[in-house]
Amino acid sequence: MKKDNSNEIFPIVDEKGNTIGSATRGECHNGSKLLHPVVHLHLLDSEGRLYLQQRPLWKEIQPGKWDTAVGGHVDFGEKVEDALFREAREEIGIEGFTPQFLMKYLFESERERELVYVYCTIHNGDVKPSDELDGGRFWSFQEIDEAIGNSVLTPNFELEFNRIRELLPSKK
Repeated sequence: MKKDNSNEIFPIVDEKGNTIGSATRGECHNGSKLLHPVVHLHLLDSEGRLYLQQRPLWKEIQPGKWDTAVGGHVDFGEKVEDALFREAREEIGIEGFTPQFLMKYLFESERERELVYVYCTIHNGDVKPSDELDGGRFWSFQEIDEAIGNSVLTPNFELEFNRIRELLPSKK
């Protein structure tokens, strides 16, 4: 069975995003609440639908649930936008897009604490989910609204979607 690399090195940051140290993925996800940066990309098509990825069942956190199109950690020494482009290429096979910055916020769960950099883009080309995912598809906002609160979507996606929905460039 696949699993995340618990020895991967992440930057530890302050609430402004300044790097103040480093720690392994395992240390960041063990309840230590070490603040580490992540990137999220919300992918819309020209019809205003939002692409969601399905998290694989082997993931330790929220297995099998639907989540933001692209979500990943910033590696130690990596710039946030470089991580965004890398994760988009690795997870859903898209390149050459222009990201629009939406917001930055702190997310905290019982296991971890993340500084989340949120972007969006409109994309009408192919989306090719990698084997890091269990697939993905475009959802209408109505489908998302109907799924909220029913253990279909990750709780952090639900929280974030409610924060950004009015900031997205195309709403239908």
